[in-house]
Amino acid sequence: MNDNDYSPPRVVLVTGPSGAGRSTAIRALEDVGFEVIDNLPLSFIPRLLASPHDHPIALGIDVRNREFSTAAVLDLIEGVEQEPNGRAEVLYLDCRPEVLAQRFSETRRRHPLSPDETPAAGIAREIDLLEPIKLRADALIDTSEMTPHDLKSEVQRQFSTNDADLSLSIQSFSYKRGLPRGLDLVFDVRFLRNPHWDAALRPLTGLDPAVQAFVVEDPRFAPFFDKVSDLVTFLLPAYAAEGKSHLAIGFGCTGGRHRSVTLAETMAKALADKGGQVSIRHRELERHGDDRRNGARTGSGA
Repeated sequence: MNDNDYSPPRVVLVTGPSGAGRSTAIRALEDVGFEVIDNLPLSFIPRLLASPHDHPIALGIDVRNREFSTAAVLDLIEGVEQEPNGRAEVLYLDCRPEVLAQRFSETRRRHPLSPDETPAAGIAREIDLLEPIKLRADALIDTSEMTPHDLKSEVQRQFSTNDADLSLSIQSFSYKRGLPRGLDLVFDVRFLRNPHWDAALRPLTGLDPAVQAFVVEDPRFAPFFDKVSDLVTFLLPAYAAEGKSHLAIGFGCTGGRHRSVTLAETMAKALADKGGQVSIRHRELERHGDDRRNGARTGSGA
């Protein structure tokens, strides 16, 4: 093969706190055609990705990796992104701290960051270390209420290399903190009237019906939503025909709590009702603990 014709393989970096299901996710990716490598020293990864490869690659990364640091992982992601055609998708397996503690208690394992202390101490340290990486994630799966079978099915649904259907990710965000990485389509909804200026709505979020009703009542909402929905529906088969397996759509507003959340929720429901495989996350609500449904959710229009 001519090096000039080489197209980098799909690369998925799998990470998350210990006990959240990273090993299960890695095995699920292997079952759908990924070559998986777990706990490779971080300095080896750029050389691995630079070599010609015929299969998509999944790399397991956690605090046990030699050379691990938050900055090193973020630098690795940036380095891959800067390569011609480079693309590293970050799959983050999340889980509530109390559930992680229960899992460690049941297995009687020691936490890698607190071998001589309680698992809870290590869990808190690890979650803090991984938070910047979590915020850079392309896909976030909360495993708190999942069995290993549930997690395997969800990972394979989102990352199957044989599935002709696009996996859709809808995100809301604040322009104050910049664009989330990995978005394919971005829509600015700051032109809609802002619930922030209504004292009764300000402490609420776009997950609340009252806020959603306020945003939807803006006379510009319906024509805007219809045009965006038509555009996305038009583009989906074109992207699928090009072999794209995942499409990320972002809605941004000033604070990322009201208008963008409302649009993301409304669009996710509309696409799921049409049979789309849809996951949704709200970046700013996750940061402030306001997402009462714990991060990314998945819908299906079945």
